[in-house]
Amino acid sequence: MRNKIILLGIFISFSLFLSNVYGESILITSSGVTDKIIFDGRWTDEYEWKESSYNKIDFDDNTNIILRSAHQGNFIYVQINAKTDFILDKGSDNAIVCFDTKNDKTILAQKDDYCFSTTLNGKNSFTYQGGSPFALSGNFEKIPNHKGFVAIGSTSGKYDRYSIYQHPVYEFKIPLDVLGRSDNYGFYFSTFNANSYNTYSWPPQIQTKNFMTIPSPSQWGDLISPDKSLS
Repeated sequence: MRNKIILLGIFISFSLFLSNVYGESILITSSGVTDKIIFDGRWTDEYEWKESSYNKIDFDDNTNIILRSAHQGNFIYVQINAKTDFILDKGSDNAIVCFDTKNDKTILAQKDDYCFSTTLNGKNSFTYQGGSPFALSGNFEKIPNHKGFVAIGSTSGKYDRYSIYQHPVYEFKIPLDVLGRSDNYGFYFSTFNANSYNTYSWPPQIQTKNFMTIPSPSQWGDLISPDKSLS
């Protein structure tokens, strides 16, 4: 019994240590099965995304967003689950994921900053790179997609772990050939609810002028591989 109490104390202390050390950070895990994911914008079965890190982001209006993330081989895998958006605006609801590959958190987006977007039931997904002179787009411009890039948004299915009601789910397969390997990226993601015209972002304190504008990398958080298996 005494040993169990000691182990529990060590676990709690380690959890608090991670929380203090990583602060405004998402911890990404290494996975051995994410290459089996079927990109259909949902949990294809009850185990599909289980081997990935889990982050629940809560907002003041009771909106919840679930982020799952993992890496395997030459790709980063991300699922964004907009579990409290029950009005499905196909072609308008959307999600975007961004990486500052140097994590230098510059005021203006640079060539080392990339974003990837897709819409709910949309036919196309897009890649954006920083370094553009156009401030209205957050200094990002559209570039050709890498052949390995996949992103799709769809409505949740019967295996969804978070809500019995249909809602948008977005899945991304992002090539490290684009990002380069690192154990610490600058990181940002958002979902846009077209019905309420609200953008929900992480880090949560980021305020965006509209869903078309990507905020400055200086405001982004961190995506960290704590065991450095991604570097």
